[in-house]
Amino acid sequence: MPNSTPTSAWQALREGNERFVAGTSIHPSQGADRRSELLESQHPTAVIFGCGDSRVAAEITFDQGLGDMFVVRTAGHVLDDSVLGSIEFATDLLDVPLVVVLGHDSCGGLAATKDALDNGAIPQGFIRSIVERVGPSVMQARQQGLRTDDELLGFHVMETAKLILERSRLIADKVAAGECAIVGVTYTLSDGRMKLRGVVGDVGEVGLPLPSAD
Repeated sequence: MPNSTPTSAWQALREGNERFVAGTSIHPSQGADRRSELLESQHPTAVIFGCGDSRVAAEITFDQGLGDMFVVRTAGHVLDDSVLGSIEFATDLLDVPLVVVLGHDSCGGLAATKDALDNGAIPQGFIRSIVERVGPSVMQARQQGLRTDDELLGFHVMETAKLILERSRLIADKVAAGECAIVGVTYTLSDGRMKLRGVVGDVGEVGLPLPSAD
């Protein structure tokens, strides 16, 4: 049955990650029959906007299958217009009810940003654009007294979620109407566990206040 609400979509992901952590993954929706079902259309139930790190494969870590998730990935899960357009495509045209911003420990984008801020080690090429986009999160977090890598990571994840709302009126309206929600989570490489960092909207968890309308 489709996970047609933010709450049920989030519950499915939580349960999938619990299976992955316990080593009891069921690898759903990965057979030939499912492949055939998806020939004409797709109806994913969650957008995963995560880091491009090869160790954090969303379909595996959430124990999902073909057609279950719409996945967008960039190093450091940094936003640009194309990323926002991709997330809007899923939430608007495909009616996906949940957006998950997924970070992880030992993030190279976060490490490069700290190195640039602390040591002046500015990366070459377009890698610099990643540092420039992660930089504001690190600086704001430090201004609030957050110093550990885990604190900086959690802050950056939730800043990314807030940026999605601030920059996309389409998504913000859906969240305000209860048709969509955004959750921020981080992944631990050692045990595969997801940690909830914050919620905007209603997924049955304690959430953050919605931004006021302009």
